[in-house]
Amino acid sequence: DPRKEEPWETTLKTTVVDIEVGEFKGHKVSLWDLLHSKYIPEENRKELLELYEAGELTLEQVRTVVSTIVTRAAAAAA
Repeated sequence: DPRKEEPWETTLKTTVVDIEVGEFKGHKVSLWDLLHSKYIPEENRKELLELYEAGELTLEQVRTVVSTIVTRAAAAAA
């Protein structure tokens, strides 16, 4: 029996971000996929998900942090 998806999880999967660098360049990518991409270290991902789930970060804050991390990581890898 697959577990029921949490509303906050659904929101992350349906919120898309434009990323202009790396493998996502020119694509609209969901926050969920970005969080689980190679650009976000696991400890960052866990912390962001916990804070968002707890209501300590807004969706907009998560989007900003994730975009920043991905952009920096992709630029560093270029």
